[in-house]
Amino acid sequence: MNIALLGFGVVGRGVYDLTLDRSDINVKYVVCLEDVQLPGVTVTRNYNEILADESVDTVVEAMGGLHPAWDFVKAAIEAGKNVVTSNKAMACTFYDELLPLVQEKNVLFRCTAAVGGGIGWLSELGRVRRCETVLSVGGIMNGTCNYILDNMTRLGLDYDVALKQAQNLGYAEANPSTDVDGIDTWHKVILSSNVAFGVSLDKQSVPVSGISKIKACDVAAFKAHGYTCKLISTGKRTDSGFSAYVQPTLCPADALEAHIPMNFNLITFEGAAAGRQSLYGQGAGRYPTAYNVVQDLCDLLLGNGFYAPCEGSVAARNNEQLRFYVRGASDAWLESVTAEIWDEGIVTAPVAVDEMHAWLKNHPDAFMAAIR
Repeated sequence: MNIALLGFGVVGRGVYDLTLDRSDINVKYVVCLEDVQLPGVTVTRNYNEILADESVDTVVEAMGGLHPAWDFVKAAIEAGKNVVTSNKAMACTFYDELLPLVQEKNVLFRCTAAVGGGIGWLSELGRVRRCETVLSVGGIMNGTCNYILDNMTRLGLDYDVALKQAQNLGYAEANPSTDVDGIDTWHKVILSSNVAFGVSLDKQSVPVSGISKIKACDVAAFKAHGYTCKLISTGKRTDSGFSAYVQPTLCPADALEAHIPMNFNLITFEGAAAGRQSLYGQGAGRYPTAYNVVQDLCDLLLGNGFYAPCEGSVAARNNEQLRFYVRGASDAWLESVTAEIWDEGIVTAPVAVDEMHAWLKNHPDAFMAAIR
């Protein structure tokens, strides 16, 4: 297998390193802007070189973002080349166009590293989907948020201090908004739900809230009432269709999620026959993520593409009734659903998920967390 590697950052470099000693996977090209010297590899900024080279059968996209990543991937598929990607934003955003194009051009596609980093979540979910009705998916899908929340809970740190630690260790970007505002997790749960349920969820129907407004006083209140806060993703098969959302969630002390440390992930599915099963491991990082990219390449060598039938686009309907902790804003509606006072925050009576997220959009300085 001759591959062209798009991007030579954290993941791209990891893929190169892990394939150096393999005789069955050869990195022939690297497309990047830097002047990198790699023995036996053509480093170029001209993507058309890859498209024109018939000896390149597979493109590995490790650039991230939507453009030019999608433009390059689409061109590769149209040229008859297989594709492996770790890009959850691209796979999620162009899902409706990507999978039919793969089928039309009769090429192979895999994206296991797009959700869970080093955890083989999507490949396992694809296997489950072949012979099982998946009832729900979700869990802790972002290591940056988990690291911040874990340190706030264990050490009593305020958010800004915990975030700075995460940045110093390389767990958080200089601009951490994609992680802490829940957008990374949002893409991951949509992609996971699409695979699990055989649909393409309308992204705009999936509400998301993050952890950037949490304070040490919130964490202290949670601990006093026997809860630990985690950023939890949820995708469910319901009587009325499908539900999907991302939100900080208070997990009881005896819940498995409450004990996930540092930057680890815990991703779970529930099947009608298999019951509840969880996968645990490093959700990010150079070599854990690159490992799953290489696993996907090995699957392509065996002729195994991505198993993800799609029956069409649907909107999520999030009418599940949950209690919520809210701190930092109030109005007549919130007062009308207030059931308890927790120090500086309140706890609502059961409220529909969509209704609570709609309220939060009009109160951007408030912090909100669902209560299990």
